[in-house]
Amino acid sequence: MHFDWPYFWHQLLTPGDKFLTGLGLTVSMALCAEIIGLVLGLVIAQMRLSRPRPLRAFASLYIWAIRGTPLLVQIVFIYTGLAAAGIMRFRDFTLFDITVSGSVQAGIIALGLHEAAYMAEIFRSGIQAVDRGQFEAAKAIGMPPSMMMRYVVLPQALRVVLLPIGNQFNILLKNTTLVSVIGVSEMMLVTETINSATFRTFELYSVLGLYFLMLTSLWTLFMRWAEKRLELSSRGTATR
Repeated sequence: MHFDWPYFWHQLLTPGDKFLTGLGLTVSMALCAEIIGLVLGLVIAQMRLSRPRPLRAFASLYIWAIRGTPLLVQIVFIYTGLAAAGIMRFRDFTLFDITVSGSVQAGIIALGLHEAAYMAEIFRSGIQAVDRGQFEAAKAIGMPPSMMMRYVVLPQALRVVLLPIGNQFNILLKNTTLVSVIGVSEMMLVTETINSATFRTFELYSVLGLYFLMLTSLWTLFMRWAEKRLELSSRGTATR
């Protein structure tokens, strides 16, 4: 086996415009999907913890269905299956001179819906970890449920869920490679395209792996910093 070191270093240190565009698209899709997952996951977690049985049943069914089926199947189902059934077809649109393709839209939605199922369980465990006395104290002073959740429960739950959320985002970042199956030109598909023209498979996928390792490592460092900041903030509040 001959490993082309000059080609490897060239691709690693001076990637082309297509690869950099794919890198930007990978990060952008992951961030957009994470926002969807956080918002929807919090709603689903509250539904699962609510009293009305239909809401609890819907939330449980959603989590069971999403976590029990492969993400790749969900991506293809949302982009291709819905269009084939005549339910929904994703069309390109332009926003602030930026054209967002239908495949990118479908990829973000699929990743976001998938992420929401995991975020819901993370939020649920975090909310349940809050001492029940905090709930009772908030009710005793007449706090409405929305205010209690915002000012009492969520700040305390954040200390529990911060690390799992960070780990889940790393998984989401790596899962963006799956949207290449519907034609999204993120880093995976760009690498496959370059490989089909150069046949430098080992070198190119080594570069791709290192770029993902860099992204996940940077995010891990950021989460450690955020965790320390939160810990220092909680200590400062406790000493007042």
